[in-house]
Amino acid sequence: MRIAVKYGLLITLGAIVWVVIAHLLVPDPRSPVHSLGAGVFFNILHMAGIYLAITTLKRESGGDLSFKTGLKTGIATAFAYAASFCVFFLVAILVVGSKLMASEPGAENLPLWRVALGAFIGLFLGSLIFGVIYSTVISFFLAKRQRSV
Repeated sequence: MRIAVKYGLLITLGAIVWVVIAHLLVPDPRSPVHSLGAGVFFNILHMAGIYLAITTLKRESGGDLSFKTGLKTGIATAFAYAASFCVFFLVAILVVGSKLMASEPGAENLPLWRVALGAFIGLFLGSLIFGVIYSTVISFFLAKRQRSV
């Protein structure tokens, strides 16, 4: 579990750095940098973090890693990332307002709490769903195969 939290927080740290730098360099929240660029970067970062978590667990267990153990570690890493990134955005919204959120068309006509709630649900569930997919694929390739007799 320690490995999952460590790598989940590292993914979050990388995503925070992206958000801060991207919003400092490109202040328009409707820019493709904040939608397409962030999506691509976050997914690559997410995959890399899950891969590193699973390979670290495999190395620490002496090279023996079952599919189930790899999957659990990957999902736990995705959960740690999803939860900590949501906490970051909650604090960011409370401190600086909604400036750090990418803006969808029509969002400016909705109350901030509805926009934020939709973003949190999307971020959290999206991170978990993609985390399950990435963990499954990575664990499949890294898990120890049983020999048939």
